[in-house]
Amino acid sequence: MMLRGSFASCLLLLALFSFQQSPVLSQELELRDTSRNLLARDGDHRHHSHAQPVLELNETEILMWHAPTPPSYYTIDWEGPANADKRHPGLIISHAVFMSLAFFIALPMAIIFRSVKHAGQSMATVAFYGLSVLGCASSGLYTKLTPNMYEGSVHGKHGYLVLALAVMLSAIDILAAIRRFVAFVRSEEPKSFKLFWNRIVLNKDINRVGSGPEYTGLVVEEPEELEMPKISRESSDGSALRETAQWANDVHNHRRNFSIVSEGTIFGSHSPTHSDITLDGKLRRNGKSSGLLVRVGNVAFTVLERALVFAGFGQLLTGIVIYTGGCRENYENGCLAHLIKGGIFWCYGLLTFARFLGSFAEFGWAWNRVPFGEPVTAEFVESFVIFSYGITNTWMERFGANPGDPFTTKQIQHISIAVMFWFAGLVGMGIESKRVRKWLAASIFNPAASLTNVPQDTITEPPSYSGSFNPFPALVIGVTGAAMAAHFQTYLFQVQIHALWGNLLVGFSVLRCLTYFFLWLGPPRSILPSRPPTEALGSFFLACGGLVFMFSTEEVTLAAMRRGREDVMMFLNVAVAITCLAFCWTLFVVGFKGWLKSRQYSGVTYRTAA
Repeated sequence: MMLRGSFASCLLLLALFSFQQSPVLSQELELRDTSRNLLARDGDHRHHSHAQPVLELNETEILMWHAPTPPSYYTIDWEGPANADKRHPGLIISHAVFMSLAFFIALPMAIIFRSVKHAGQSMATVAFYGLSVLGCASSGLYTKLTPNMYEGSVHGKHGYLVLALAVMLSAIDILAAIRRFVAFVRSEEPKSFKLFWNRIVLNKDINRVGSGPEYTGLVVEEPEELEMPKISRESSDGSALRETAQWANDVHNHRRNFSIVSEGTIFGSHSPTHSDITLDGKLRRNGKSSGLLVRVGNVAFTVLERALVFAGFGQLLTGIVIYTGGCRENYENGCLAHLIKGGIFWCYGLLTFARFLGSFAEFGWAWNRVPFGEPVTAEFVESFVIFSYGITNTWMERFGANPGDPFTTKQIQHISIAVMFWFAGLVGMGIESKRVRKWLAASIFNPAASLTNVPQDTITEPPSYSGSFNPFPALVIGVTGAAMAAHFQTYLFQVQIHALWGNLLVGFSVLRCLTYFFLWLGPPRSILPSRPPTEALGSFFLACGGLVFMFSTEEVTLAAMRRGREDVMMFLNVAVAITCLAFCWTLFVVGFKGWLKSRQYSGVTYRTAA
């Protein structure tokens, strides 16, 4: 009885306790449910920052957020023995080879020939278009003989737009070639294949006055009624030619000069009147405006022409994506982010290596003294690109989100990085501004001092002012790499890949800062490229990091795990091999341009610094 009574008492106490605690328990359950809902809304798909990376691939969970991977052109050509009648890998390989030769061999050669005013520019341009036609033909045959495995592909449309831009830029050369051909046909001199080749194809004319296109249309014959007497003309042939060339050069530089014939007539010379002075002022103003338009046009043409090479690289990336069937549906935004940002770092690394080799030395961007003028610094351009990226990407991180959706943890991370790009780029541009530098230099003046104590002579600048030591571009890239190295991913292999390219970007940042440190101790004294070794290493880290960035796309990592290829060393070795190949290509392009220039200026000698 006592046991029964004690047992009943315990049950009664437990019932009372549970009754009293039930509101608390219900509140805890509600909080747990709310926290689950918040975590589900705050995460990105299945990515939760509190979880540990997973070792094994969970296909069931992947299918909860992504559709099954459909077959692609790659699976038909290489993994579908049953579809032997639909396999045409030779055509797609031909397309890739022809277009790569066109955009990465012929096009750079044409740009180099144009920059040094070499006669081979026409041949390189013809080779570019010929290879492009062969590439388009092989692609068209492949498309006709193979079923459509990628709905909505824009690779072909973008490719034709790039070729259309190339044709527009070549319109100047095409019109000039047509004009030369018409003049050649109408000329009465004997025709020969050699003369046709030199005049039309190579654009060689021994009778041209001047050495550049700026003389075209400037030297004109004087009217017959204004000719000087024959004796005086014959006695001063050499001086007349020199005067004509000088007159053409002065017109090109927008200066108002008068030649022998234009200063006087057969009745003698005359002094300029008021109308002449007025006309002279109008010509000066028109000359300045036309000169500005010419400079803007030349810069735009140069930028667009060189952008064709980067457009070819973009087409290479989209072609690989279409052929392998990637970047579909929910994968699209992440895939685009990795390819675009990784591609930017890749191209930035190649350009940095080109600067190390001596490219852009005329602007002082090859770690040398500026030969002439005061162009913008390379750090200003880097800061401007960083600023432009940040101010646009800040709003692009919400692509794919519905109006009213809360900001996810991943979005906050990426938006914060974009804001860092925004304002750090703005600070970098401010530091590179000469006006801002003068304002900052005014801090030496004491507001309480009188004007008589202010030094009236020129203040000597320190040697470090001769260069640009702006660490903000390197700081932005280094912080981005450090942040992405700690980026949470669902699977451990993805974490390791992100840490790999993040650390490579950090390595570039450290090496760039070392470059500034050593050059700050000893600023460049020569107009020749100084080639700091830290830049060679830093450019390699940057390019390789950008390539691994592209490799870290979710689809690529999942495909590697499905095939048992989740090996970080393999990814790194492939990236290093491709980067070395690209560096060899860069060395060839820059070296070939330097070789052509050295032939033009063969009389220049160099001496070893003591």
